[in-house]
Amino acid sequence: MSKLLQTILAVALAASAAVAGAQNAPKALASNDYKLGAGDTIKIQVYQNPDLSMEARVSESGSISYPLVGSVSVGGLTISDAEKKIAAALKQKDILKQPQVNINVAQVRGNQVSVVGQVNRPGRIPLETFNMRVSEVIAAAGGISPTGDETVVVSGMRNGQPFRKEVDLGAMNAGQQVDDVIIMSGDTISVNKAPTYYVYGEAQKPGAYKVERGMTVMQALAASGGPTPRGTTNRLKLTRTGPNGQQVEMQPRMNDVVQPGDVLFVRESLF
Repeated sequence: MSKLLQTILAVALAASAAVAGAQNAPKALASNDYKLGAGDTIKIQVYQNPDLSMEARVSESGSISYPLVGSVSVGGLTISDAEKKIAAALKQKDILKQPQVNINVAQVRGNQVSVVGQVNRPGRIPLETFNMRVSEVIAAAGGISPTGDETVVVSGMRNGQPFRKEVDLGAMNAGQQVDDVIIMSGDTISVNKAPTYYVYGEAQKPGAYKVERGMTVMQALAASGGPTPRGTTNRLKLTRTGPNGQQVEMQPRMNDVVQPGDVLFVRESLF
């Protein structure tokens, strides 16, 4: 084999290995909106100065230890601002005249939000960007579980003051205008159990069911499988708790809207 052919083959193999490595490498977070926090692991690269490139973890105090520079506080800074601060430190220490610094977040641990209650994967969710919204965090938590309410509660701090906001994700999914608020680090998103109604008597599947948005009596009965062969829809009884806490009985129409806590009783047919 000629030296030229050997050289071409070596270059081709190296390029192939580089592509494979890039495909298999973990995807680094590169959003400039993201604010660095304690526990984040960052990769710092300095153009044409590989000796100054390194991987560092942001400490609990929000700083990193950087060679020849010392401690640099980057907690709370965007990636772009952290790049500028490290570049300024290198220039101030007369290490480089025109440093070009690039930062990628290799692992997120600092800016997180807690998602609790009726979601498919409750727990702590990393905020991948500074402007991550409620709906995006809920999606990252696997979505609302079948028993969960579509109205979620966001609580936390804003400008040093307690913050609480209800967000109706069901209305947003229906195309309505909803204030899908931006989530901040340390927030908690709570998804409560959805309100229920009850069906008993001569129903195929008596029990408790989730109240869907705009659900009618007919839809509520259909969810329970409808009446048994012995039951009838002609003499339904609905028991509802009034504003004063008293139980009110009525004979509902099929297009009446079901309310949380309603009890539908399917009577036995007279014939």
